[in-house]
Amino acid sequence: MNGLGIDIGGSAVKGALVDTETGLLTSERIRLACPELPKPKDIAERVAKIAAKFAYRGVIGAGFPAVVRDGVAYSAANVHSSFINLDVANLLRESTACPVAVVNDADAAGIAEMRFGGGKGEQGMVLILTLGTGIGSSIFINGVLLPNTELGHLKIRGKDAEKRASAAVRDKKGYSWKVWSRRLQEVLTHLETIFTPDLIIIGGGISKQFDMFAPHLKTRAKIVPARFFNQAGIIGAACYAASANLGDLAAG
Repeated sequence: MNGLGIDIGGSAVKGALVDTETGLLTSERIRLACPELPKPKDIAERVAKIAAKFAYRGVIGAGFPAVVRDGVAYSAANVHSSFINLDVANLLRESTACPVAVVNDADAAGIAEMRFGGGKGEQGMVLILTLGTGIGSSIFINGVLLPNTELGHLKIRGKDAEKRASAAVRDKKGYSWKVWSRRLQEVLTHLETIFTPDLIIIGGGISKQFDMFAPHLKTRAKIVPARFFNQAGIIGAACYAASANLGDLAAG
């Protein structure tokens, strides 16, 4: 079954068609850059362009960087504050003329990794961290999602963890892998103190360079790169939509 997965971030909106039975992309991946702290209009326009590119008329899955309940955003991480308390599902439904299922972006990535990737078949507690513009997180306990954890906003040395150790911070500051890894290590140590996960999966585009920073990290849990790198959010969003029971609302 093909579905359209959208990954909304602070710097770009990405999307592709996904076979939700296998987790494989069945189209090219489209990436549309966003202005800094994109507003609802910016996001809606880009999601509509991606849907139109594929002439897509089914249910769209969208991962969004916020606490999300019933399609409504209750925070705004790396997007404009006007998203807070906004019905994002309705915004995107109006811009695309398609039903839309919205989920926290890191939860979407976690769904992909647990279903098809590094967490497949894993029991106990699995912690997925997506390192990009910020730090997203998802937690699964015996395969069941604990939604909207937003662990990138835990305080480390008086700052949000994502303000110290995201991939964007490394790029902006020009940190070496070793220096940046020390910052990431602080975050991991703090999280292991709180949660004691059995497995940690590192996602986001930076996971492609996992071998460059992993040797500098020490965790009690096994730590592995995401199988799908920065495509996990797209795949997981499409899978989330496929299970959201919105098919009767599908346009066309």
